[in-house]
Amino acid sequence: MKVDELLKRIENIKINENKIDERHEIAEYLAHTFGDKERRYVYHFMAKDKTIYDFELYKKLLESNGISPDDVLVYVEKAYFTGYELSSYFCPFFVDKYLLPDAYLSKLGLEGSFYHVAPATGLKYVSRVTRYLDINRVVVEVADIDIVATNLNLPRLIYSDVKNKYIIDDEVDKIISQLHSQKPFAGYNFDEAREIINRYYEDHDKLLAKDTAAIIHAYNQIFQPYRIEYDLKSKQIIASFVRKLF
Repeated sequence: MKVDELLKRIENIKINENKIDERHEIAEYLAHTFGDKERRYVYHFMAKDKTIYDFELYKKLLESNGISPDDVLVYVEKAYFTGYELSSYFCPFFVDKYLLPDAYLSKLGLEGSFYHVAPATGLKYVSRVTRYLDINRVVVEVADIDIVATNLNLPRLIYSDVKNKYIIDDEVDKIISQLHSQKPFAGYNFDEAREIINRYYEDHDKLLAKDTAAIIHAYNQIFQPYRIEYDLKSKQIIASFVRKLF
């Protein structure tokens, strides 16, 4: 099945062009930034002035008081695919189990060691930017971190385990394990939902049609993301919309 055909299956509504939407501006900026330039690092912080810092540089600036945690607006993860898993195309936030906990812990002002957690108290959004090299396309989704955290029960999971401002790896591991043991996607957890989507679209398992539709519906309700697709060849936005809610 072609990508353009797959795109039609995603439930969406077009943005009102007369409405100023902060997520639209962020998504478009990230699409151009990560689509037009090679960036070596995976995790980034985008400040309110749209400056993008990779994780290590951001931590150094924090230590030298070169930036304030309140200046951060978006926690960004970037990924590259040569050949693409369709669950990552339809539901980008399924892919990395660390992204959401790391982003929300950063918003709470915590700091970690192994994981990508650093104080970013001004954080409003989490975004995943996926570059598909085989089809010359970049997919960006931007979600409100507080809405996502609430819908996935992250505050309760975190406050029951975190004791200090410096969070140790075992505490993060426990939060991630508890998060991914939940089944908010039509009765499936993250990994199960991802596998079902892949089996339906890649293996053409028609018996999973209803489950796939229910999972994507739940994904839209939980993340409520703004989505942009950017063509690397033409350097143009080819699709932009708010994922539909019912």
